[in-house]
Amino acid sequence: MPALHPRPAERVSQPPATGRRLLAASAAAAALLALAGCAVGPDYQRPSVAAGAALQAFKEDGPWRPATPAVPDAQTPWWSQFGDPQLDALVDQALAANQTLQQADAAYRQAQAVVQGASAAFYPTVGLAASGGRGRSKSNGQSVLGDTHAWSLQAAWEPDLWGRVRRSVEAGSDSAQASAADLAAARLSIQAAVVNDYIQLRIDDRQKALYARTLEGYRKSLQLTQAQYRAGTVMRSDVALAESTLASAEAQAIDIDLTRRQLEHALAVLLGKTPAEFGLPPMTTDAPLALNLPVAPPGLPSQLLERRPDIAGAERRAAAANAQIGVATAAYYPDFTLSASGGFAGAGLTAWARTPDKVWSLGFALAQQDVEDNLAALHQLADEQQAQDRAVAAANDSVRVLLSQYRAGTTNYTAVITAQALALTAERTALQLQGRRYAASVALV
Repeated sequence: MPALHPRPAERVSQPPATGRRLLAASAAAAALLALAGCAVGPDYQRPSVAAGAALQAFKEDGPWRPATPAVPDAQTPWWSQFGDPQLDALVDQALAANQTLQQADAAYRQAQAVVQGASAAFYPTVGLAASGGRGRSKSNGQSVLGDTHAWSLQAAWEPDLWGRVRRSVEAGSDSAQASAADLAAARLSIQAAVVNDYIQLRIDDRQKALYARTLEGYRKSLQLTQAQYRAGTVMRSDVALAESTLASAEAQAIDIDLTRRQLEHALAVLLGKTPAEFGLPPMTTDAPLALNLPVAPPGLPSQLLERRPDIAGAERRAAAANAQIGVATAAYYPDFTLSASGGFAGAGLTAWARTPDKVWSLGFALAQQDVEDNLAALHQLADEQQAQDRAVAAANDSVRVLLSQYRAGTTNYTAVITAQALALTAERTALQLQGRRYAASVALV
């Protein structure tokens, strides 16, 4: 009987080991890519404020509508509306040389660099190392001098499974936009400070001219009183009163000069100069200020809120904090790094989730108050200015009448001094009102 040989068992065809490894790697990569499409944490929703019935609560005039925060155009020369070439030149100098602006600009560039650094985490990291040496070795009993070389290539990639990198980039981008708003706010603050100080300085010039005219009148009144005293028609007390009034007005004029010098020093600092390097020639005439009072543009007050950089900055910080919630949430999940290991430590969720939105809401409410306050100031001060101008005209008429009566001997000098003091106070108040109107206009920018 022929020998029986067992029949070999049938084999199931299997892919080679290399193919199996490739298939497994492909499946893993597909899974990682699918997970990489996820991003934990809430998507940002811009806070809604001043909507619907809330808009009807605004008191001041102007067609209101919901405001959208936006950084204003940095190139818009809003100060040119005042129509003063010297003011335009001062603002340009401040924008070019102010140290605070340079600091804010550096912070903005730093924020942009942070965004670029965070974006780099999307890509693989590749490292190349090389080394070399020269030494002796023995071969077949002989010493041989030779070179040795070595190099290595390392590559690693961490898939953004939970959206940590995306949320980090999102937070960095929002923070950079907030930094841009800070830069715009700093620029606007410097511009407004230069405009306000310059206008107040010119108001002081007007007050100095007013006092120069007033002092001239007081000196003439003193001379007249002294002549009448020598003629025996008035008492010595009238002369003393005239002398006291003149000396008091001279002291007030000196105080105005001190205020003007301080404003010059403030402008010098804003322009990046020392006080000794800067001076502004005074206006020597008593003519009205050659400054236009800008009229609030149509569409107020919502447009004013839209272009306020503090509003834009607060809203962008709320968005950045919202993205940081996703970064912190991603820290709870494991990280997968191909050819490497790594991790991330995030901040607590509670702090990120609650504070920023409150800051944004508070900032917006305060901005609404500022706009309404300054709109009310523009309206009320305009009416007050008209009333004060009438008071100035009446006071000056009273001085002229009483001086004529005093020369004729039909009234005493006390009535003249009282009328002159009232006229001086009325004119100073009118100038101060004019300055307040300019300041309210600047505050609406």
